[in-house]
Amino acid sequence: MCLGIPGRIVETQGGELMRMGKVDFGGIVREVSLAYVPEADVGDFVIVHAGFAISQVDEAEAQETLDLLVESGILAEELRPA
Repeated sequence: MCLGIPGRIVETQGGELMRMGKVDFGGIVREVSLAYVPEADVGDFVIVHAGFAISQVDEAEAQETLDLLVESGILAEELRPA
């Protein structure tokens, strides 16, 4: 099963080809590639899979996805963004 997790971009660096960013997943911050979402910027929500942000989503959609992941037991309650 493939699983993409929503997170908020908190920092970006690099150019167009090697654009990277730090994404906050409810307190856990990971560095991810932003190459597939060139329009995404700090404060935006993205879906991350295997270290790559694969799409941009709005905050309501990100929260709905996180709620479903917690409800299903896939994601721990404490990892939800405040």
